Amino acid sequence: MIEIDSSGLFLSGPKGSIFLKEDDEITLKLGMLFEGECEGIGPTKAAEKFGYTRQRYYQLLQEFKKKGAEALKSLKPGPTGNYRRTDEVVRQIIRYRFLDPHISPEVIAQKLIQCGFQIAIRSVERVISDYGLQRQTSHLSPRQRTSKNRNSSNKRKDTS
Repeated sequence: MIEIDSSGLFLSGPKGSIFLKEDDEITLKLGMLFEGECEGIGPTKAAEKFGYTRQRYYQLLQEFKKKGAEALKSLKPGPTGNYRRTDEVVRQIIRYRFLDPHISPEVIAQKLIQCGFQIAIRSVERVISDYGLQRQTSHLSPRQRTSKNRNSSNKRKDTS
């Protein structure tokens, strides 16, 4: 049985008790299931005691029966994969970029939207960056570019 008092949470039995950390979610959820199923207090009271709903209690119970204690660990919320930047969308972005290296991410996003894909400009920019498809920049420093431009303009003046 799990006892809650001012000093914390304890897993207690007839011969003693063990202190539980409040952030140990697996043990707490297992304790809730143990109290609900084995101690006889029932799912509703066990769920209320631990701050869960009855529906969540049953979800945890089913997961525990299928996968064991590891299933009681909370997963990161949100989608598990790229549901916008699918393989097909990535292929299309790369295709558009290779067909016209000077095409902007905004234009690529617009073309994809017209083809029925839901994509944001930022997602297109990420794909371009991930695959190294940015426009090539000059390897000259700004000072070298300025002096190069001056030299070429001076040559034009000299030839006249």
